[in-house]
Amino acid sequence: MPKRTRIYTRSGDTGSTGLVGGARVSKNNGRIETYGTLDELSSAIGIARAHLATASGTANASRLDAWLAWTQNLLFDLGAELATPAERRWSGMALAGDDQVRALERAIDEADADLEPLNTFILPGGSPAGAALHFARTVCRRAERLLVTLREKEPEISEATIRIVNRLSDALFVWARWVNARSGIAEAQWSAASQPPEDAR
Repeated sequence: MPKRTRIYTRSGDTGSTGLVGGARVSKNNGRIETYGTLDELSSAIGIARAHLATASGTANASRLDAWLAWTQNLLFDLGAELATPAERRWSGMALAGDDQVRALERAIDEADADLEPLNTFILPGGSPAGAALHFARTVCRRAERLLVTLREKEPEISEATIRIVNRLSDALFVWARWVNARSGIAEAQWSAASQPPEDAR
């Protein structure tokens, strides 16, 4: 019978955690903050996928779900790269590169071709899946900011990682618009003349 792996290790009780290779760093270290945010992003995408799976009337949802599934795997690889100091990387390790950037650009072009041109700002929301993707986009932008800060301190962080996360934020925006359009839900447009509701008394 296989040995059950214990969920809790107690090794992080003092506020430190381990990088690949055994080095201990504080849990508020830039690498930990950044790949923790990528994990948060993957969870947000998981929520979008759950909504997408139960949505009715969303044409071609399986195509979008396939892109989102690939994206979650990509985020796992990026997190592993950040958790592994350069000297601890191994042959064949999945690393950020231009292939992933081009794949995301292809996804953006594919979804954008189905959309009406955007000539104003829109407000996040729409269908549950669309709103979740808009939220994921904001988490992605935060991850990008953290990556930029981290790379300024640790130049070994790949520039390709930043490019991937930048393209992913664009993809999430287009996917949110796409799923809302496929759900038949009009986008809420920003209005400079917006006023609070009238007093209901």
